Amino acid sequence: MNRRSFLKSCGTLILGTTLAGLGGGVYSTLLEPEWLAVERISISLKHLSPALHGLRLAQLSDLHLGTCTDPSFIKTVINKAAELDPDLVVLTGDYVYEQADMVEQLGQLLEELSPPYGIWACLGNHDYWTDAAVVRSGLERAGVQVLVNENHRISVGEAGLILAGLDDTWSGVPDLEQALKGTLLDEPVVLLAHEPDPADYLLQDERVGLQLSGHSHGGQVRLPLIGAPVLPYLGSRYPAGLYNVHQGFLYVNRGVGMVPPGVRFNCRPEITEITLQSSEVLAQV
Repeated sequence: MNRRSFLKSCGTLILGTTLAGLGGGVYSTLLEPEWLAVERISISLKHLSPALHGLRLAQLSDLHLGTCTDPSFIKTVINKAAELDPDLVVLTGDYVYEQADMVEQLGQLLEELSPPYGIWACLGNHDYWTDAAVVRSGLERAGVQVLVNENHRISVGEAGLILAGLDDTWSGVPDLEQALKGTLLDEPVVLLAHEPDPADYLLQDERVGLQLSGHSHGGQVRLPLIGAPVLPYLGSRYPAGLYNVHQGFLYVNRGVGMVPPGVRFNCRPEITEITLQSSEVLAQV
């Protein structure tokens, strides 16, 4: 399925289901799309040093600045993320919609964030569908460190956390081995990967303790008893929330922005606050 047919089919099905089945046009187009949720989860990350117990990450995903997502809402989201006062911020792809140069405006908004251990990002399919080089350079000018098949060790005293970023699975050239190059089996690793469904093989690697993804938007519309009637390629098996996959964890953020026709129902935009826990500390409680 090419990009145009994918977006058209998603848009048609979401709009039709929402308006015909629910009659909630005003709510789903004007209210819920900006009804921001803060989801708080705690994860026992294997090999995490007791010195890093309680380290907090804020995850933002799928900002999609452009057609359906207004800069004023992005500003509200970023201000809320700043209020959480996280130790670091991670961004899991899809920063713009159709216009790569919108990343400059997004970069200005992201400069309001100043977590002590930085802002880290991976790229998504929409970043490639516009211009990945433009998106990446715009993020980096704003102080965001973009990880494309690479990793970085965040050090807190003698303790460390490995942040790895995988290139986009749909449209990039992902290379997990390169992304984890130099990491050891006894180091805690958090992997940023835009699409969630590849967790089935990514989390087979024993080095990866936690994968953070977005991409699915949770479906944007979730119907009672049915769930999301439409989910994207590589985002249907794990559409939203926390999953235990193999010996690790996967968390899928519902995203901040939207793709056309710009509706959300029972699927609020979210910031995720993730508290990392050490199994050694938990064992002593």
